[in-house]
Amino acid sequence: MNTPSRHQLEQWDRTAVWHAFTQMEEYQPLIIERAEGNVLYDLDGRTLIDGVSSLWCNVHGHRHPRIDAAIRAQLDRIAHCTSLGMSNPTTIQLARRLVELTPAGLEHVFFAGDGAAAIEVALKIAFQYWNQCATPQPRKTKFVALGEAYHGDTIGAVSVGDIGQFHTMFQPLLFDVLRLPSPQMYRLPAGVTRETAAAHYLADMEALLATRHEEIAAVIVEPLVQGAAGMTMQPPGYLRGVRKLTQRHDVLLIADEVATGFGRTGTMFACEQEQVAPDLLCLGKGLTGGYLAMSATLTTSDIFNAFLGRYDESKTLYHGHTYGGNPLAAAAALATLEVFEEEQTLARMPEKVARLTEHLARIAELPQVGDVRHHGLMCGIELVQDRVTKTPYDWKERRGMHACRVALEQGVFLRPLGNVVVIMPPLSITLEELDQIMLAAEAGIMAATK
Repeated sequence: MNTPSRHQLEQWDRTAVWHAFTQMEEYQPLIIERAEGNVLYDLDGRTLIDGVSSLWCNVHGHRHPRIDAAIRAQLDRIAHCTSLGMSNPTTIQLARRLVELTPAGLEHVFFAGDGAAAIEVALKIAFQYWNQCATPQPRKTKFVALGEAYHGDTIGAVSVGDIGQFHTMFQPLLFDVLRLPSPQMYRLPAGVTRETAAAHYLADMEALLATRHEEIAAVIVEPLVQGAAGMTMQPPGYLRGVRKLTQRHDVLLIADEVATGFGRTGTMFACEQEQVAPDLLCLGKGLTGGYLAMSATLTTSDIFNAFLGRYDESKTLYHGHTYGGNPLAAAAALATLEVFEEEQTLARMPEKVARLTEHLARIAELPQVGDVRHHGLMCGIELVQDRVTKTPYDWKERRGMHACRVALEQGVFLRPLGNVVVIMPPLSITLEELDQIMLAAEAGIMAATK
C-alpha cells in the first residue's frame, strides 16, 4: 500500500473520519503523527505541548519506556481473550492491584472499555442489587444526579448527565432522574457564601433522601470536580456529607472518578481527600496511562454477593463487553501503576501545583477572567462579559475556542469547555512546560477577550 500524501490524509480526515464533538463542516485537520513525553508532533514536525493530556487520559507522557515495554511483552503472550467465563494472569493481577489501591471495601472489579461503559454497569448493578439483595427493595429504581453533571455519552450515562448542549436532543430516549443543583462555588445561590455552601447543598440532598429514599437506588457524583461542567469545584466537605447521607438513608453511592482518578486532583483518587469509600467506583481515562481503552467499576462484597446463586436463580449480571479486561490494556494499566511508584509521581505533584497556582494568581487579574479554579492539575479558567455580575459570554461567540486557537499558534494544545479554558496536562509535565502552557493560555485569553 502506498503511503498517502498529506493532501489525501487531510481529505480523508474531513470525509471518512467523523470526529467526536466536532462540527465537521467547520473542521480543519490537525493531524498528529507522533508524540514523545509531553509533546505532540504534527505532520509538519511542529511541536505542541499536550496541555489537556489527550482529553484528560495521558498520565506519564507519551511513549513512556516502561509502559511501551509492558505492552510489547504482553504481545508475546496473548493480545486478547474474552472475560466471559475466561481470564488471564495480567487482568487478574490488575484487578487485585486496583482492590489494593482504591478506598477500603471495594473488593470486586468489573472491566469495560471506556468511562461511559463503567457508568452504565454501575447503574445496572445498583438497580439489580435492590431486586435481589438479602432484603429486596424493588421500589428502589430512581437515581439522584447533579445539575451540569457529565458521565459519558451512552443512554444511561446521558440520563444521569445534565449538559444541555450535549444532552437535550436525546431527552425522549432517556430515563427520568431526580436532579439536584450543581454544588459549585462560583455562582452561588442568593444568601449562600463559600463558607456555607456545603451545608446549603447538603440540606438539599438530605431533604430529597429523607422523603424519597424508599424509591432511590443510588446517588451518582463526580467527586470534588465536575469536569465537563467547566471544571467546577465542590465545597470542602460536600462529598463526605453526601456519603454520610446515603448511608443514613440506605442509598448506594456511585463515585464517577473517570476524570478525577489516577492523580489528577493530587491524590490517587479524589475520594481519598474526604476519606470517602463509595459503594461503586468508576474508573477510566488514566487507568492505562492514556494508552489503550479500558475502564473499571469496583464494588463491595455486599453488592457482589447479591449476584451469587444457582444458575436457575438468574442472579447473574447480564452485562458484558467484548474487550472488557483486555490483556494488552491490563498490561498498560499495571505498568502505569508501577510508574506512579517508581517515579514518585504523586510526591512530585506539589511543586507543579504550586507553579500552576502562581500563574493562576496572575491570570485571575485579567479583566474578563471571572474565576480560576483547580484541584491538583485539573484547572478551569472561566471567561465572562462582566466580572462583577458574573455574566457569561454567549457560548456561540466561542471565546474559549478562540483562546485555544491562539495558544495553538504558540505551541500549546488546549481544548475549551465553552467559555472555560481547561488546563489539564499529564502529571509528568515539567515546570518549564507548565510555564509555556500557562503563558500561551494567558495570551489566548487576552486575544479572545479584547
